[in-house]
Amino acid sequence: MLRVGCHVSIAKSLAAAVGRAVERECTTFQIFSRNPRGWRFKPLTDEGISAFRDALEGSGIAPVVDHMPYLPNLASPKEEVYQKSVTTLASELGRCEALGIPYLVMHLGSHLGTGIEGGRRRLVAGVLRAFEEAEGETLLLLENTAGTKNSLGGTFEEIRAVLDALPEARTAVCFDTCHAFAAGYDLRTAAAVGETLDTFDDAVGLDRLRVVHCNDSKGPLGSHLDRHEHIGMGAIGEEGFRTFFSVPAVRRLPLICETPVDERRDDAGNIRVVRELARE
Repeated sequence: MLRVGCHVSIAKSLAAAVGRAVERECTTFQIFSRNPRGWRFKPLTDEGISAFRDALEGSGIAPVVDHMPYLPNLASPKEEVYQKSVTTLASELGRCEALGIPYLVMHLGSHLGTGIEGGRRRLVAGVLRAFEEAEGETLLLLENTAGTKNSLGGTFEEIRAVLDALPEARTAVCFDTCHAFAAGYDLRTAAAVGETLDTFDDAVGLDRLRVVHCNDSKGPLGSHLDRHEHIGMGAIGEEGFRTFFSVPAVRRLPLICETPVDERRDDAGNIRVVRELARE
């Protein structure tokens, strides 16, 4: 069965997110386990953990994907931000373990002008510290970025360099289609999809992929514009996604839409389009 879903809100409770995923006919879904816009958050309670796990088991949906909050930046040269970021990552790994969530997606961060090498070193050191503080089986998924100024992870080679410095048993990759396209990796045609995935396989390895973020792109190829569009309505288009979803290494993975909700289409609509293009 094709596993397709979207990012759902945890408003009111984590268990409520499961109900929202069911309403949207998800067979996988993504959440923030806490408020993503601040450093402070409420700790999990035994009651909340049990309610989430029970709701999830009853739904039959799997796997769930957690996403790191917005503020952490493990490549930051600013010490206060860096320390808070490491603490947040360790905490989020622990929350995933408690909730039974197998994957935690993380952006590689921004070096803020100090250089890629320096940013990468801080990122790797921070992740290793977080792993020491939060042992467990949750995989940390490094997400490719749109290649915006000072960001890490805009090329597959940059992701490989970080993976090589981290334990393989605890790390893998989340592939975002919009980010890849905005970074200059073409996905518009069958030939382009094949070339981009071959390039990814050579640099990183398709065997390291665990989750796909399915997003069309408002910006053109190589624009470095991280703006998501409805599936098939952006610069990638239906032909590109139809080919992309036909690739066995992609079809086997959880496909998570992080697309807009507006008068043109909602979450359930994008999930339906993914299934139609994938010819489930």
